Amino acid sequence: MDLPVLDLSIIAAYLVATILLGLWVSKRASRDLDSYFLGGKTIPWYILGISNASGMFDITGTMLLVYWCFAYGLKSIWFPWVWPTFNQIFLMMYLATWLRRSNVLTGAEWIQTRFGRGTGANLAHISVVIFALVTVIGFIAYAFKGIGKFADILLPWDLEPNTYALIILSITSIYVVKGGMHSVVLTEVLQFTIMTVVSIAVGIIAIVHVSPEAIDAVVPQGWRSLWFGWTMDMQWTGAFEMIQVKMQEDGMSLFSIFFGLMVCKGVLASMAGPSPNYDMQRVLATRNQREASLMSATVNVALYFPRYMLIAGLTVLALVPLRETLVQMWSAAVQAGNKPDFEQILPVVIQNPVIPTGLTGLLLAGLLAAFMSTFAATVNAGPAYVVNDIYKRFINPKASNTVQVHMSYVVSVLVVGIGILFGYQAENILGVTMWIVGGLFGGYVAANVLRWHWWRFNGYGFFWGLITGIVGALFVPSLVQRLWPGTNALYTFPPIFILSIVGCLLGTFLSKPEDDEVLKSFYRTVRPWGFWGPIRAKVMAEDPHFQPNKDFARDVFNIVIGTIWQTTLVVLPICLVIRESKGIVISLIVLAVTSVVLKKSWYDHLPPTEPSTESERQMTK
Repeated sequence: MDLPVLDLSIIAAYLVATILLGLWVSKRASRDLDSYFLGGKTIPWYILGISNASGMFDITGTMLLVYWCFAYGLKSIWFPWVWPTFNQIFLMMYLATWLRRSNVLTGAEWIQTRFGRGTGANLAHISVVIFALVTVIGFIAYAFKGIGKFADILLPWDLEPNTYALIILSITSIYVVKGGMHSVVLTEVLQFTIMTVVSIAVGIIAIVHVSPEAIDAVVPQGWRSLWFGWTMDMQWTGAFEMIQVKMQEDGMSLFSIFFGLMVCKGVLASMAGPSPNYDMQRVLATRNQREASLMSATVNVALYFPRYMLIAGLTVLALVPLRETLVQMWSAAVQAGNKPDFEQILPVVIQNPVIPTGLTGLLLAGLLAAFMSTFAATVNAGPAYVVNDIYKRFINPKASNTVQVHMSYVVSVLVVGIGILFGYQAENILGVTMWIVGGLFGGYVAANVLRWHWWRFNGYGFFWGLITGIVGALFVPSLVQRLWPGTNALYTFPPIFILSIVGCLLGTFLSKPEDDEVLKSFYRTVRPWGFWGPIRAKVMAEDPHFQPNKDFARDVFNIVIGTIWQTTLVVLPICLVIRESKGIVISLIVLAVTSVVLKKSWYDHLPPTEPSTESERQMTK
């Protein structure tokens, strides 16, 4: 793509500004691990929320979401539940509060508060580190694949996609490794600002240049509808008939079954709490439990409207002005004996002459920002598990702050390098995505749901549950592909989940319960609801004034209302761009009603602004 000088200048200025900003704050990050990984727990909740939203506004996921919106229309709003997106609602309603009360640095360190320091706890601790590193490496490979495809079409040099990805990842790593959490958060706020402005601008351009009638002329019946039956009930014909073949390859034809799996897996994954990545890190970086919940709420408010203005805008511009261009590109791929790459819709649309010079540069800078923020947050989260949970705990407990931070630099570079190697092996974005959410998370949820909600669950159960889940995630998907080629990786979730459950139960019942003092301390501090009867009775016998958590019913109610509220924030911008008048009116009404309900049932019941742990209370005295 031959970019005008103005657009190239905007992109270059953005890259230079980002690196300089990250390096400028690096001195604040080098004080100690708490400063490097959590920003010293001094960053305001709304800044952390915007930072977290920016980390989720990734280019790789956006490329996939544009394809989904293009192929499936309004029905595509359900697909992100595969991650699941509504895990932010679970965090907002109760889990962020529970997690922040622990006052730890990483998810592995949290294990000590739940299982103590015995052999089982140490094994559980190590298993979390292993899972965290596998997850981070998987997400780096996912980001690598997306940025390579994006750059291959849009940047002017004749390089391979993987070469582009290697260069961009290397540039991003400079400020991430050096600056830690402070540089990540500050650059993400800059990135999110650019991305929001660009997203709304692209949505407005689509509204101005493409009429509803022009959209209806090229999309199949049912494209404008949210609802579905046993199957998708959509049939592409004519010039875009090849999309129908791709939809069958996606493995979602029996969408009711696929949707049921998404919901079941999504609820379990959400109850498990955030995986040990940047999402958990943002929760632990908040000042107290109230701000942890407000931070998670900010993610929902900040992320979905602008992101789906961009997705819907790019989709509409692809459907109408670029219709012939896409058909020719995909037909040429078929004639050459290759499969059409529908994940390249996004970069192709950016070449649309409808987007003016200057805005194209901002859009490219914004998409690079989206990639860099996700990559930065992922890289910053991973090394904490090696340095804090392996090196500091087992190898060099007396390591100075300087040594620990320098170790973080080394581990960051190694993690990025391994992630890039896996990125070279990946075939496409969807394949990596489905392995992460279907396979890898299938092995994560069982142990992590039980750790919050069942008192008898112990460190051995956690270790064997997580390890069998990780092993299952590494081998079951490839076995299924050999037996049933083309099977969507989400369908591997049930067998991996069952393997993990078996590991959890055998590990738990073949070993002793955790020490009562450990369990009582955890219960007093975190105050979870669930199957804690024996421990609750012992705590209340010692302290009759202790107030157990009785919020289960209200939390479940808020999750249902919150999920509707979040989904409406996705539907509304799409309806605005495609000018679905009835959908706009209904969305506004639903959004207003759910917001009022959440104000009364959630916001008014948040914990007061005060130190959330005994150590914090001592610090304020």
